[in-house]
Amino acid sequence: MANSPTENPHSGSNFDDFLKEEGVFEEVQARALKRALAEQLDDAMQASKLTKVRMAQLMATSRSQLDRVLDPANLSIQLDTLIKAASAVGKTVEIRLKREPKRAREKLGS
Repeated sequence: MANSPTENPHSGSNFDDFLKEEGVFEEVQARALKRALAEQLDDAMQASKLTKVRMAQLMATSRSQLDRVLDPANLSIQLDTLIKAASAVGKTVEIRLKREPKRAREKLGS
């Protein structure tokens, strides 16, 4: 099949496709999301001048639980804990599901 004039003949599949083929897409996506959440919470704590002890008090939890929330490598976090952490720094949590691109759905079906 000939390439269209705008398509680069030297480009391969995109990185998401590669991760899916390797069977690690979901794990990599989860790790990236957790890292981003941990960074946002840490930044908000610093902006609010909250110590970990005070943050844990505002969340009505232990400092060790807060450490797990802030640990980008720890993927085990409950939604209620995340919501408490966000609330303690004056934020809210927004989660949504979005449709995969048609191309990705077609590959899953084949």
